[in-house]
Amino acid sequence: MRIAIGGFQHETNTFSATPTTWQDFALADTWPALLQDEALLSEMTPNLPGAPRNIPIAGFIDAALRSRQNGPDQRSSPVLLPTVWCAAGPSGRVTRDAFERITGMLIDAIAAAQADAVYLDLHGAMAAEGFDDADGEILRRVRAVIGEETPLVASLDLHANVSPLMFDSADMLIAYCTYPHVDMAATGARAFDWLQQLPTGTARAAATHGAWRRVPYLIPMCWQCTDTAPAKDLYALQQRLESDGALSVSLAMGFPAADVEKCGPSVWAYADSQPAAELAAHALLEAFNAAEAAFSGEILNADAAVDRAIALVTSKGGPVVIADAQDNPGAGGSADTTALLKALVAGSARSAVLGLLVDPHAARRAHEAGEGSTLRLSLGGKSGIAGDTPFDAEFRVERLHAGEVVASGSVFSGYHLTLGPSACLAIGGVRVVVISKAVQLLDLALLRFIGIEPAEQAIIAVKSTVHFRADFAPLASEILICAAPGAFLLDPAALPWSKLPAEIRRRPAR
Repeated sequence: MRIAIGGFQHETNTFSATPTTWQDFALADTWPALLQDEALLSEMTPNLPGAPRNIPIAGFIDAALRSRQNGPDQRSSPVLLPTVWCAAGPSGRVTRDAFERITGMLIDAIAAAQADAVYLDLHGAMAAEGFDDADGEILRRVRAVIGEETPLVASLDLHANVSPLMFDSADMLIAYCTYPHVDMAATGARAFDWLQQLPTGTARAAATHGAWRRVPYLIPMCWQCTDTAPAKDLYALQQRLESDGALSVSLAMGFPAADVEKCGPSVWAYADSQPAAELAAHALLEAFNAAEAAFSGEILNADAAVDRAIALVTSKGGPVVIADAQDNPGAGGSADTTALLKALVAGSARSAVLGLLVDPHAARRAHEAGEGSTLRLSLGGKSGIAGDTPFDAEFRVERLHAGEVVASGSVFSGYHLTLGPSACLAIGGVRVVVISKAVQLLDLALLRFIGIEPAEQAIIAVKSTVHFRADFAPLASEILICAAPGAFLLDPAALPWSKLPAEIRRRPAR
């Protein structure tokens, strides 16, 4: 089987005023720079089979390499035809120029490949200028160029906002099962395994039967973690449904910061018969509806979070982790708001660290001043977010770094991160890690690179919503959710919706 592979990933916060441009995909940051042809294979091929970078397409490639090694006949081994792959950090809508340019490159390469099958690494919550359902448009165009007899499989993020167009255009959609996303590469491998089993030609249309259902309410992302109930229980049901006979079952929690018609969770299933697919999808939808009231919890403001953290450190020790969840750059936040930092300083917190705060000007000034110096900065607070202002104070420059970091955790496994010029600044008993390019603090290496050992801190404030839990939860004595000012509002009902259907509840009913 000759398989064309490619991808175009973006999680779009349509409420963000910062557009996502061609340059955001073309240059490396958290993600590799845009890759084409053989560069895609060489960049995403693991050094050792079975140890891929935690990116879906890397898992797909690794599974293909393992099938070649384990297959009895090398002549029948899959041949991978690399096309185009790119990704950019969450932010506002993808510009029409970037969308058309990248999608055009992808379609042209797939058409030229004349492949037996196609695999795409998509997010599922991309919105572009002119295309609210950008992923659906990509899949539609790919189907148009490959015809009805060529299998098309796509992997999706757990936060995908899945549409009927997406579901109808692909033979199979397979979503991650974990948040924090520790199974991105594993999802790509699952996509390869299924693509190998799908027939081509005239038999393709009757190969599998599918059913898709939309969940009638939005879920705040801070309560979507699959390590705890109720999400944990829903994914356990998914596995049982697959064990009971469904070929593949997926559920997506949705990305609740996208003012598009398709926004929200959904479930879907594939089976050998249409009744079996309908039955599995219905069972999962019923479980989702029954769990609605459980998608909630305590959310604190900045001052209350700091007071609670200090009390917890006194009573049970640290580190206490505070999630600065509304300023998460992994969901379109600016990662430069200062309310939680100000609360830590005003509360006289000791042995506290906050990161990662994006302020390239402050980082550059710290590098010019040098380690051990003291300088006055107007730190952060430059995004214009309501209720946020810069923090004007004197800071001591404790440590400087160029910002090239090799990740060590499970979500960023295999990633080389580019933070730009970085600095550890201290004020009283609080340290703040300042970087130049936005990266979510979800890996212990993102503190250790600048000389901070996470386990030795009393309080750790992270600009992250859930992903930090994979690496920080094992260290934490307690985790608190904080709603300080930020571009990513935890309560979807507080957003100025215009396109979400009236029947979709803006928050779970209690």
